[in-house]
Amino acid sequence: MKRATEKVLIINEPFVKDFCRTQRWAARTRGRVLRAPDWLAYATAVLEREGVEVSLHDFPAKDWGKDDLRRMVRESRPAVVVLDSTTPSIYSDIECAAICKEESPATKVLMVGPHVSSCPEEVLADAQGSVDAAAIGEYEYTVRDFTLAVLNGREEFSGIPGLVFRNGQGASVATGPRPLIANLDELPFPAWHHLNLWDYFDGTKLFPYVDIIGGRGCPFQCTFCLWPQVMHGNRYRLRSAENIVEEMKWVLATWPGVAKGEFFFEDDTFTVNKERAHDFCDRLLRSGLKCTWSVNSRADVLDRDLLVHMKKSGCRLLLVGFESGSQKMLDAMRKNTRVGKMEEFIRLATSVGLQIHGCFVLGLPGETRETMEETIAFALRNPLTTVQFSGAVPFPGTKYFDYARQNNLLRAKRWDEWLTDGEQAPVVDYPGLSKGEVEAQVDAALKKFYFRASYMLKFLFATRSRADLYRKIRGARNFLRYLVDRGR
Repeated sequence: MKRATEKVLIINEPFVKDFCRTQRWAARTRGRVLRAPDWLAYATAVLEREGVEVSLHDFPAKDWGKDDLRRMVRESRPAVVVLDSTTPSIYSDIECAAICKEESPATKVLMVGPHVSSCPEEVLADAQGSVDAAAIGEYEYTVRDFTLAVLNGREEFSGIPGLVFRNGQGASVATGPRPLIANLDELPFPAWHHLNLWDYFDGTKLFPYVDIIGGRGCPFQCTFCLWPQVMHGNRYRLRSAENIVEEMKWVLATWPGVAKGEFFFEDDTFTVNKERAHDFCDRLLRSGLKCTWSVNSRADVLDRDLLVHMKKSGCRLLLVGFESGSQKMLDAMRKNTRVGKMEEFIRLATSVGLQIHGCFVLGLPGETRETMEETIAFALRNPLTTVQFSGAVPFPGTKYFDYARQNNLLRAKRWDEWLTDGEQAPVVDYPGLSKGEVEAQVDAALKKFYFRASYMLKFLFATRSRADLYRKIRGARNFLRYLVDRGR
């Protein structure tokens, strides 16, 4: 057998068209969002720093399929292939692993991501030898250690924390958890140079946009949220403001066109640590960088000084997980806030000139037709710039999934039933509230919000540039195409 080369392939593998596996609820979104594979880009950069010959390939962004994967692996015969995983795509992800093994049997396949982190033994068993190991949770250094072991000819991985691997007898061996990265400043900047940043689109964000991850983990306990429970934990770890500004300088120097778009902070909630947020705003102002940025925020930041400071330093929009307009539902999901406080926050943020993108989820335990109507009414009566409504989806590894399974609420029997023709699929039925009703209310809420004549006129008149007009027209076209395709 010809020996594999020293090259490593890190791959955001193909699935259905427009599938976005890098978001928290992997699916083909109603707005056809495509987000860059930022976590894979970090792992790529870590390997590059070790001197490893590595390349990152985003198949969905290029509209490449499994035949392209087969050809790439056949031609490069890599020592290691790293594949991502999500719950809806896992059977296809395993098929991609099998393709890698068929074309290059000596290649080691390492799978990362939320699904394999939640169900590593199951994935290894289902893969029947196509997946050699699974990296659990935060995976940059696990990818590094596994890759270096393979390149050094090691076949024993028990000394690598954060790994589940197949031993010589085909049994799964877990090495134990890897500590979360304490000093995030030690990480290199993401390896964006492997990608075309203009391939990515989100109608909520200015075009083009680049993700910035200024912190990892979330201190809050929302029962349905995937990333803190499965990937990054509940301890909010921060990069220094200086390190973040240096990354922004690097991006703008390398890809100056980003100045026409924006940076988006993918932290679970940028505004939790107010001292660091103020420090960042100060440093960004002193840097002289002319750029726009937006963030994820909690809905209870009643700090006018902070919001003013953010606006002054270039912040445009707050993406806020309101989740519900029903106090009953906020309490049930452990959101730890009040409806009145959320509305006070909206008034305060909009008064200083910040826009708000509201995120809402319908169909969590305790939901009724009345609570869904309360949520829709909340979105309509408040001055939100844009919104997204989603049906609640229980992903393995979350408290919500455990609740749904223990109470016999799951109607999906296979992981691929988490999608319907690539679209997010409701998989939970409650007594008195079917999954079909929840899905219908999600689409109805979006139409009620976006199809108001007053809203459409205001949204268009607020257009700030040709790039802004492009992302609005493209986003609207994507949503309308979804409605037509689904017969809504």
